[in-house]
Amino acid sequence: MSNDLPVTPTQLTPAQAWRRLREGNDRFVSGTSAHPNQDASRRQSLAEQQNPFAVIFGCADSRLAAEIIFDVGLGDVFVVRTAGHVIDDAVLGSLEYSVAMLNVPLIVVLGHDSCGAVSATVEAFETGIMPPGFIRDLVERITPSVITAHRNGILDVNGSVVEHVQQTTQRMVDASKVISAAVDDGRTAVIGVTYRLAEGKAEMVSGFGAL
Repeated sequence: MSNDLPVTPTQLTPAQAWRRLREGNDRFVSGTSAHPNQDASRRQSLAEQQNPFAVIFGCADSRLAAEIIFDVGLGDVFVVRTAGHVIDDAVLGSLEYSVAMLNVPLIVVLGHDSCGAVSATVEAFETGIMPPGFIRDLVERITPSVITAHRNGILDVNGSVVEHVQQTTQRMVDASKVISAAVDDGRTAVIGVTYRLAEGKAEMVSGFGAL
């Protein structure tokens, strides 16, 4: 991230950016991935500047490789990952950079079924036993989503994942004036997406901004 000034905005609208990701995911699901923008000429063209059309803030799970499941390549997406897509100051700073400096029109919060971080939080909530070390910090940050899910009668992990994705999108917009201003201006949309590991399908479950 060497840019000192905002780069030229992508030509895609938030809706067009989401359509491009959906089309890539459809190819991935059907086994017809095109693997675009992964050759030497693409690599060389990006040496001085990047202009991604989307941000993907996803879980760090090894099965959730964003560029693969959305069938994109070098320079296409700006990726931020933490276990359970937990937000902290570094995450917000990275996301704000993508909006303020790279003019990215779409932020995707990407969760998935059978999430280990959410599973650990559900277990801690039900047993009252917290995990050791900094895993506890992850659990504490996911706990509000699990509490809300339980209050709504959602007791399974995958239902809690959906709730956590929805709360993460809300928390992001509430916490960042840079992101909320971009959403209000129509320059950026923030959406929540859940991914099914076995099927490979990504589906939107929440959103802020015009799509």
